[in-house]
Amino acid sequence: MDEERALYIVRAGEAGAIERVLRDYGDKKLCEGIFKVLVKDVPTTCQVSCLEVLRILSRDKKVLVPVTTKENMQILLRLAKLSDLDDSLEKVSEFPVIVESLKCLCNIVFNSQMAQQLSLELNLAAKLCNLLRKCKDRKFINDIKCFDLRLLFLLSLLHTDIRSQLRYELQGLPLLTQILESAFSIKWTDEYESAIDHNGPPLSPQETDCAIEALKALFNVTVDSWKVHKESDSHQFRVMAAVLRHCLLIVGPSEDKTEELHSNAVNLLSNVPVSCLDVLICPLTHEETSQEATTLDELASDKTAEKETVLKNNTMVYNGMNMEAIHVLLSFMEKRIDKGSSYREGLTPVLSLLTECSRAHRNIRKFLKDQVLPPLRDVTNRPEVGSTVRNKLVRLMTHVDLGVKQIAAEFLFVLCKERVDSLLKYTGYGNAAGLLAARGLLAGGRGDNWYSEDEDTDTEEYKNAKPKEELLKPMGLKPDGTITPLEEALNQYSVIEETSSDTD
Repeated sequence: MDEERALYIVRAGEAGAIERVLRDYGDKKLCEGIFKVLVKDVPTTCQVSCLEVLRILSRDKKVLVPVTTKENMQILLRLAKLSDLDDSLEKVSEFPVIVESLKCLCNIVFNSQMAQQLSLELNLAAKLCNLLRKCKDRKFINDIKCFDLRLLFLLSLLHTDIRSQLRYELQGLPLLTQILESAFSIKWTDEYESAIDHNGPPLSPQETDCAIEALKALFNVTVDSWKVHKESDSHQFRVMAAVLRHCLLIVGPSEDKTEELHSNAVNLLSNVPVSCLDVLICPLTHEETSQEATTLDELASDKTAEKETVLKNNTMVYNGMNMEAIHVLLSFMEKRIDKGSSYREGLTPVLSLLTECSRAHRNIRKFLKDQVLPPLRDVTNRPEVGSTVRNKLVRLMTHVDLGVKQIAAEFLFVLCKERVDSLLKYTGYGNAAGLLAARGLLAGGRGDNWYSEDEDTDTEEYKNAKPKEELLKPMGLKPDGTITPLEEALNQYSVIEETSSDTD
């Protein structure tokens, strides 16, 4: 049976025939036959058929060992328009071949160490960037961009050297940021501000997948970039942060896809130097400022209104700043808490991001304090009891996962401007004891960072209850094993001893 006949049978999809071909012909021999066909001048449909079969076979690492050669890799690079030839993307009929070739390369590079080494030798990262530049401003080729980006992500994941090459030699940061701009169809209104259409359609599935792959690749490129050394770096990171702000304010084709999109945006924002995260919030326009002033006047005339945060025309406003993106991050955090699982992977990135934003940017901290720790009115229930964001975060302060409870406590501590008395007011001494012990603050005081002074936010309810509070009360075990105030426990043990002495 020749290669083309075997491929025809496999492509036909009849289960019994496929098993017979694989038994008689063998996986390895079939792969070799596929590459022999791919070098010939065969119709596009035949090329696609060969590549589809190769994609399936390339999931098996054992099959790939003998066929992963430099010559075979070059065949796939040529078909994927990744050769050194200046191939254009004008022939739409070739697009399926390009996409299937990229899919095969993704499988082969992921499953074969030899292919990973050959990728370095063939300078595959540079070729992928060149193909992206050809795709950058083109519509209807999202599949090509998507699998190009996925392969770039895999390479930068498996080889740390490629991350540096992408960042500096290949200018991967601006290139991938532009890919995101194209996926989101961003229209800039200012240097770091984009127009948001809240009534616009959601992203298409193809645009969403392309954006997710670009976000993952950018994460690898910027994973060691928490320090900015040049002004040009600062500008690039601010542009990227502005694109990510836009990303947080749009939705995908489904709720799950939106969460995946926002999750990858959160991960990438964690790599942005904190000094560049100021673009997540932006001043209101003149028209929006006038609207906010009117709304604040209405609130001021209402004696029951206390919050400085205003929702106007679907825009979350605080102190003259648009806080939509921060509010999305806060809602994202609460959803992750409510899931009740995978806190380390799903929750700690957004908690860490909000903590660093709050520490570095006063307006963000004040807004989050207003949302998470509003003026305390419920002074009868324990801090961890209830369904508010504060209650949920306080419960995390005693979580079994050390990393989770540390970052939850740190976030609340920063919102309290690292003042022990303020933290205890909102969380209670027992919940805060772990953080305070680690920082040597059990006796009170404040952390090392400086924060501006705000006005007193104590409510009348709290002021009345404060003199009656007992921040620390010694406890002991009763003979039956239950906890009780220490004095009472000692009295019960004294009674037992006296009874025992009388019996003797």
